[in-house]
Amino acid sequence: MPELPEVEVVRAGLERHVVGATVTDVEVLHPRPVRRDPRGPEGFAAALTGQRIDAVRRRGKYFWLALASGDALLGHLGMSGQMLLHEPGAPDERHLRVRFGLAVPTAPVGAGSPVPPPGRLEMRFVDQRMFGGLAVSTGGADLPPEIAHIARDPLDAAFDDDEFVRRARRRTSGVKRLLLDQGLVSGVGNIYADESLWRARLHGERPGDRLTGPVLRELLGHVRDVMGQALAQGGTSFDALYVNVNGESGYFDRSLDAYGREGEPCRRCGTPIRRVAFMNRSSYFCPTCQRPPRGTRRAGPR
Repeated sequence: MPELPEVEVVRAGLERHVVGATVTDVEVLHPRPVRRDPRGPEGFAAALTGQRIDAVRRRGKYFWLALASGDALLGHLGMSGQMLLHEPGAPDERHLRVRFGLAVPTAPVGAGSPVPPPGRLEMRFVDQRMFGGLAVSTGGADLPPEIAHIARDPLDAAFDDDEFVRRARRRTSGVKRLLLDQGLVSGVGNIYADESLWRARLHGERPGDRLTGPVLRELLGHVRDVMGQALAQGGTSFDALYVNVNGESGYFDRSLDAYGREGEPCRRCGTPIRRVAFMNRSSYFCPTCQRPPRGTRRAGPR
């Protein structure tokens, strides 16, 4: 699933190309991606047609296009969602679900010069597995109320480190579960949790109430470093399902130290990386550098 760096790459790409554009038409090719919009496919399209896009924003793994009306087009990529930009007439993707026609203003012209017609662009929501979705959020231009409960992410300048430490130290859950709790800290998913914990030399089952403030602050620093490096490399792409708005894959997967490296030597100590089941997913860790807390089942390589 795309995590914060991947969604931020998409958000930044949209911001560069669609801010100031007006939605001229909307074509919903499959109803499932707009299933959370109570207006239905026709109402969804009608609510967006004619709207000007003023900004592209993000909180955690959600992004939204702020509209001049004060509403917003709220989106989540799910497991395989993509927001792509094309010139009109480009071949349709196999899993194209929603198409947006955009009128893009051109750069200002000099005095006395003829005003050129606006450019045309297509924004396409492509989703193979259709776990992602789009909806119009009424009054959601600044922050859609549907996601107001989601915490800020560690790359947000307004993220409160003290509040994170205070709340985490009250929890008995393992620290990896805390990193994945979007009500505590948003945007961190399975990949970047494992990478941050490896850098911090922490096992994911270490309870939050057994960790000190300095340890949690150091972990936050590693989360920021990992996600910042992933952003610089366009995110993590294990397959063709995650791409940026131009259809390009990220390459941070080449820099991963723990995630997906089962059986490979730890880059610090040489011990083979282990994989264990975790919340219907997998956790990867070094059993030497990240010693499990007492009583934790020590599963071997699979």
